[in-house]
Amino acid sequence: MGFGSYDESEQKNQDVDTDDDAAVNVHEHDHDGEVSIEGGASTDDLVGRLSEMKDDGDEE
Repeated sequence: MGFGSYDESEQKNQDVDTDDDAAVNVHEHDHDGEVSIEGGASTDDLVGRLSEMKDDGDEE
């Protein structure tokens, strides 16, 4: 056995006491719905504005 010793006694009684009240509920804040964005700007307009904002940040 090249991977170290194996002691079966270490494998006994692996019950773990857990406190379900303190556990994290990953579904506690689930929401069903839709997202919509209202605006008249095209994708090109938005990308252009983003480029302007990046350029403005470089000047500081």
